[in-house]
Amino acid sequence: MRYLYTFGIICYTVGVYVASLWNDKARQLCDGWRHTFRRLAKSPVGNGKTAWFHASSLGEFEQGRPIIEAFRKEHPDYKICLTFFSPSGYEVRKDYAGADFVCYLPPDTRDNARRFLNMLHPTVVFFVKYDYWFNYLEQLHMREVPTYIFSTIFRPGQYFFRWYGGWFRKHLDRCFTHIFVQNKESQKLLKSHGIGHCSVAGDTRFDRVHAIAQECRSNEVVEAFLANHQGKKVILAGSSWEPDEEHLHRYLIRNEELGMRNGELEIRNEDPVSGPTIPGIRNCILILAPHVIGEAHLAHIEQLFGKDNCLRYSQLSTFNFQLATPPSVLIIDNMGMLSSLYRYADVAYIGGGFGQGIHNILEAVTFGKPVVFGPNYGKFQEARDIIRLGGGFSYSDYTHLPPIVDSLLNDPEAYQKASLACSKYMDSNLGATRKILSIIHETDG
Repeated sequence: MRYLYTFGIICYTVGVYVASLWNDKARQLCDGWRHTFRRLAKSPVGNGKTAWFHASSLGEFEQGRPIIEAFRKEHPDYKICLTFFSPSGYEVRKDYAGADFVCYLPPDTRDNARRFLNMLHPTVVFFVKYDYWFNYLEQLHMREVPTYIFSTIFRPGQYFFRWYGGWFRKHLDRCFTHIFVQNKESQKLLKSHGIGHCSVAGDTRFDRVHAIAQECRSNEVVEAFLANHQGKKVILAGSSWEPDEEHLHRYLIRNEELGMRNGELEIRNEDPVSGPTIPGIRNCILILAPHVIGEAHLAHIEQLFGKDNCLRYSQLSTFNFQLATPPSVLIIDNMGMLSSLYRYADVAYIGGGFGQGIHNILEAVTFGKPVVFGPNYGKFQEARDIIRLGGGFSYSDYTHLPPIVDSLLNDPEAYQKASLACSKYMDSNLGATRKILSIIHETDG
């Protein structure tokens, strides 16, 4: 199985190099691989005590960040190496001040694993959530390096637990010093397959998003935009994709078509887009943070909502708001600020639910904001939890979206109930970082 696995890694690597001829992300990944060993040889890590943290992408980095920063605070004598698999993580966090060296992880062949570890000489290793690189794990095991994985989830359908999964389960069992899972179901599944060195520690993302909320500063530029829409409710769509944007467009158009009469909403019998009109709120604006911020997608969004009705964040500081009808759609055309903007939302719409899966809902939930998302959320424990508690709402087609959002924007009692459910959920799930580090200290002791 090891040879088959390694052959698969080689095929994948060749595929990435071929794709790099026309794909920017593949090109970034290949460039990173080419320079990793040269940069590592000149880096400050590898001499003395070194902690190696590996995250697949940006989301996993944010999940691991509380552990990285708490470990650094408790062990200032360690150097920290941070590796990424994806360009979306490395390109954003390559200058992260919490690590002494940041790089791409070379492809998981036995030769690369040996060379990388011979240069890094890690004292302790942490993998975040689900990146399992079995040649690296095997080499770490042979060198008797304490190796941990945290905030991970296991499900019966994963390859570990299928008929061909024996080799992979063996590596879980022998290569990790301890496995920190998010829930009891994962722990029970592992133990049923003879893997007992695991603990339920929860999800470190709760600690991270809570810290972001506590450290969050006001955004004067965004507040200037909001000041020109006083009295209007704010829908903030995070990490949106085209299906999400099309639904939000239909919702906003629908509300614009609800006339005003005697200072109250006029409910029309028939809406040309969605059929019978459901009572809604006319005065709402949209802050849209698309998952893809390339120029082509930004232009598509402007065409969808109307160019005169859209304003990009990069243009906001110089925009003249002395207009009878200022733009009501603010497009966030940069990365790294979405998590702090949820504070300005009344309702948070989380993108990805009509694709492979929703994006991070906790960044909104930590501010007590009710969340709305599409149907593909089943793999996310926090989404299932927040729906069950009444702070989250999923819909499967557009006709179900207006009544959900209308209720949250129009009914103060319904909104307060959903918001309180979000806040209580956050409070009950904090503390994973401390649980993990305390068990690691016991293991080391």
